[in-house]
Amino acid sequence: MSSPRTSETIRPDTPAGTSRSASRKPGTKIRVCHVSMCLLTGGLERLLVEFGRNRDGERFETSYVALDGVGAPAEELRKQGHHVECVADVASGKLGRLRRLARIFRRGRFNVVHTHNTLAHFYGAFAAKLAGVPVVVNTQHGRGCGKGWKAKLQFRMANQLTDKVIGVSEDAAALCRRDDVRAADRTVALWNGVDLDRFEYRGPSAEPVAISVARLSPEKDFETLIRATWILIKDRPDFRLRIVGDGSERSRLERLAKELNLNDHVEFLGERSDISQLMSKAGFFVSSSLSEGISLTLLEAMSVGLPVVTTRVGGNPEIVVEGKTGRLVSPNSPEQLALAMRDLLRDQEGWPVYGELARQRVEQHFDVRNMVRQYENLYRELIEGLPARP
Repeated sequence: MSSPRTSETIRPDTPAGTSRSASRKPGTKIRVCHVSMCLLTGGLERLLVEFGRNRDGERFETSYVALDGVGAPAEELRKQGHHVECVADVASGKLGRLRRLARIFRRGRFNVVHTHNTLAHFYGAFAAKLAGVPVVVNTQHGRGCGKGWKAKLQFRMANQLTDKVIGVSEDAAALCRRDDVRAADRTVALWNGVDLDRFEYRGPSAEPVAISVARLSPEKDFETLIRATWILIKDRPDFRLRIVGDGSERSRLERLAKELNLNDHVEFLGERSDISQLMSKAGFFVSSSLSEGISLTLLEAMSVGLPVVTTRVGGNPEIVVEGKTGRLVSPNSPEQLALAMRDLLRDQEGWPVYGELARQRVEQHFDVRNMVRQYENLYRELIEGLPARP
């Protein structure tokens, strides 16, 4: 499987060129501001914390702005020593939010504004232009720039002020190119990563237990997983499923499990902070998602050493090697998902081999430290090497 096409933009030894930022003197740190809609729970927020934890502190200074709310990730970033602001309390509407964001950028004298997903990109790119920030980078963490004409219009408008657009998978990058063909030559893929120290290899448990970790939201399609469990227990009544996470779908999913008489087979654990330990008590990881960029929980499970069964959507086929680290099935198919889980349960002796290969794949391609270094090299290249935007 080929790695993402980052070589055209991300090089470890980029030659120095004319600086695009008059405010940055040789030898000073590159100042980067990450802009997201919020700093609450979720995979994007976990990645932003990793950006802060793993940055090169000798060369980079990192700040964060949330447009709509903060929580535990913001506190963790502050403990790491990063400056965090939230502009959710702006009373003067969209224009007021844009102006305040521009003031933050001017005050911080940032060399790079790095926006995450479409709406934050829209505000961040225009505020960066107002503030004279020389480099704007956007990462799309899902598949493409979002749904609907409004998101696509915002994406295209912001991209006119953007130096590089990143998709977190080849699939995501291809969709971004489709959504804005004018920015296609500035759009590349760069895989997400996970902290291998926090998710140490333990290998699969010998128990017929599967774990699934995600927001309980419609796009994760837990209904298909619950119905697949109902099919599976007819052949494997000893099977157990543990669902970790919370969200808008939880009550409905709990009712469905009760209606299917799965109370002894499906356990809802809610939000947990001990994900790694919970994974180490499972035999394999399972996901029924309808859409993914690069699934961090899938990478975390493989880091721990679990075989995986997941849907063939988004970046999942770029992570999972069919028949070696797990199984891929069509989305929205309880029958296929149940069959894949049944086959994996029958191959329990092979679980350790699956788990070892899964860990190796994450080590080789999805280490978060390598991800952060690639972004930092990209920042340097854009600051030092490319001609100024019109």
